[in-house]
Amino acid sequence: QVQLVESGGGLVQAGGSLRLSCAASGRTFSSYGAGWFRQAPGFEREFVAGINWSGGSTYYADSVKGRFTISRDNDKNTVYLQMSSLRPEDSAVYYCAAGGYYSGSFTRARESSVYEFWGQGTQVTVSS
Repeated sequence: QVQLVESGGGLVQAGGSLRLSCAASGRTFSSYGAGWFRQAPGFEREFVAGINWSGGSTYYADSVKGRFTISRDNDKNTVYLQMSSLRPEDSAVYYCAAGGYYSGSFTRARESSVYEFWGQGTQVTVSS
């Protein structure tokens, strides 16, 4: 079992930066792929970024490519999402998720059905 707790959300002006953290409990976390998803009011939850168990493979939604960076520190059981050049349309609740146990390069990172464990979410609001 893996439990996930997100932190780092908040209010930021357009063009600013935030770093989200996702702290995991459970000694097998380093064996799972991880991802960030987001959901804005009235919209479906969407994939933002994913990373395989080793950190060697990363995946991004086109809307955030070049602005967001996903990384992980398996010694700390933590996944990060560094967000830069934020836009008002990035405003949403951001969720961390883990799944794809020992799934190699985690090529299915964009599929929410792959993820077994989800955090409660952290709000990100970008003002214009």
